Amino acid sequence: MPRFIYGGSFTKRNGDKMKNDYQLIYNKLYKHYGPQGWWPAETPFEMMIGSILVQNTSWRNVDKALDNLKPFLKPEAIDKLSIDELAQLIRPSGFFNIKASRIKSYMEWFKTYNYDIPLIKEVDRHKLRTELLSIKGIGPETADVILLYAFDIPIFVVDAYARRIFYRLGYDMPASYDTFRKQVENEIPRDLAQYNEFHALIVEHAKEHCKATPICDSCPLFDICYRRLD
Repeated sequence: MPRFIYGGSFTKRNGDKMKNDYQLIYNKLYKHYGPQGWWPAETPFEMMIGSILVQNTSWRNVDKALDNLKPFLKPEAIDKLSIDELAQLIRPSGFFNIKASRIKSYMEWFKTYNYDIPLIKEVDRHKLRTELLSIKGIGPETADVILLYAFDIPIFVVDAYARRIFYRLGYDMPASYDTFRKQVENEIPRDLAQYNEFHALIVEHAKEHCKATPICDSCPLFDICYRRLD
């Protein structure tokens, strides 16, 4: 039977409170998969570029684009590329003209801080998130990935995998991105390492078990899953 949300905590239809379920989910995933060590990038700047390239494509395609970009994976080098040159380099990622434009818009913002990541980390998290969301082509998911993995701000990333997994587990999550995000953040400690791992573990679980057509055998969440597939 599905669970429903009332006033920031979870309640079954019989009225039993279900606090800290997110912590239970995290614990089970961590025990099963172990530490993921995300984001898959050699530098924070590569991570930022990868977060834009991965929009609407697979990481396999992003890897190909990043390989092309290897000689230019410094802010000053990307800044010197024309938008057409950049688009051709990132062609394997798909939507390359749009993504080149988005990267250039991001670089304009990044340059206002002199590409200084420690300086950016000193900015108030709400102000910083607002600035990222004002950049053309940077939506909430991409902004939060950058905040989490480049600027060390503990924040829950809401993606399609999280929605799929939590729905199947029995949660009727809010449609609003930020309401969903805050719902999770209200239930687990504001710990950077845990938020870092939680997103990575959700992605890994979606790839290994909770696929579009799920593989339920040996699923680490099987005993708490409502298996809603509709």
